[in-house]
Amino acid sequence: MNEQELRKRLEMLRSEHRDLDTAISALIEAGREKGFSDQLQIARLKKRKLRIRDQIAVIEDTLLPDIIA
Repeated sequence: MNEQELRKRLEMLRSEHRDLDTAISALIEAGREKGFSDQLQIARLKKRKLRIRDQIAVIEDTLLPDIIA
Protein backbone atom coordinates (compact mmCIF):
# COMPACT_ATOMS: atom_id res chain seq x y z
CA MET A 1 0.00 0.00 0.00
CA ASN A 2 1.21 3.47 -0.73
CA GLU A 3 1.05 6.32 1.77
CA GLN A 4 -2.24 7.69 0.46
CA GLU A 5 -3.92 4.28 0.74
CA LEU A 6 -2.55 3.84 4.26
CA ARG A 7 -3.89 7.23 5.32
CA LYS A 8 -7.31 6.41 3.85
CA ARG A 9 -7.34 3.04 5.65
CA LEU A 10 -6.24 4.76 8.87
CA GLU A 11 -9.11 7.24 8.72
CA MET A 12 -11.58 4.43 8.03
CA LEU A 13 -10.31 2.44 11.01
CA ARG A 14 -10.45 5.49 13.28
CA SER A 15 -14.04 6.11 12.21
CA GLU A 16 -15.00 2.49 12.86
CA HIS A 17 -13.25 2.66 16.25
CA ARG A 18 -15.33 5.72 17.21
CA ASP A 19 -18.51 4.03 15.96
CA LEU A 20 -17.80 0.96 18.08
CA ASP A 21 -17.19 3.17 21.10
CA THR A 22 -20.59 4.78 20.55
CA ALA A 23 -22.28 1.39 20.08
CA ILE A 24 -20.71 -0.01 23.25
CA SER A 25 -21.83 3.02 25.25
CA ALA A 26 -25.35 2.71 23.85
CA LEU A 27 -25.56 -0.98 24.76
CA ILE A 28 -24.34 -0.29 28.28
CA GLU A 29 -26.84 2.53 28.71
CA ALA A 30 -29.69 0.43 27.29
CA GLY A 31 -28.73 -2.32 29.73
CA ARG A 32 -29.00 0.09 32.64
CA GLU A 33 -32.47 1.13 31.53
CA LYS A 34 -33.70 -2.45 31.06
CA GLY A 35 -32.01 -3.82 34.16
CA PHE A 36 -29.80 -6.21 32.19
CA SER A 37 -27.26 -5.90 29.41
CA ASP A 38 -25.99 -8.13 26.65
CA GLN A 39 -22.55 -8.78 28.09
CA LEU A 40 -21.58 -11.15 25.29
CA GLN A 41 -22.34 -8.57 22.60
CA ILE A 42 -20.49 -5.87 24.56
CA ALA A 43 -17.47 -8.15 24.97
CA ARG A 44 -17.43 -8.92 21.23
CA LEU A 45 -17.58 -5.24 20.34
CA LYS A 46 -14.77 -4.44 22.79
CA LYS A 47 -12.59 -7.19 21.28
CA ARG A 48 -13.23 -5.83 17.80
CA LYS A 49 -12.41 -2.35 19.03
CA LEU A 50 -9.07 -3.60 20.43
CA ARG A 51 -8.22 -5.36 17.14
CA ILE A 52 -8.95 -2.15 15.26
CA ARG A 53 -6.79 -0.19 17.71
CA ASP A 54 -3.92 -2.61 17.01
CA GLN A 55 -4.38 -2.12 13.25
CA ILE A 56 -4.36 1.64 13.75
CA ALA A 57 -1.10 1.39 15.70
CA VAL A 58 0.55 -0.67 12.95
CA ILE A 59 -0.42 1.83 10.26
CA GLU A 60 0.66 4.79 12.40
CA ASP A 61 4.03 3.12 12.99
CA THR A 62 4.39 2.60 9.24
CA LEU A 63 3.54 6.21 8.45
CA LEU A 64 5.53 7.74 11.32
CA PRO A 65 8.51 5.50 12.07
CA ASP A 66 10.47 6.12 15.26
CA ILE A 67 13.53 8.29 14.75
CA ILE A 68 16.48 7.34 16.88
CA ALA A 69 18.24 10.51 17.93
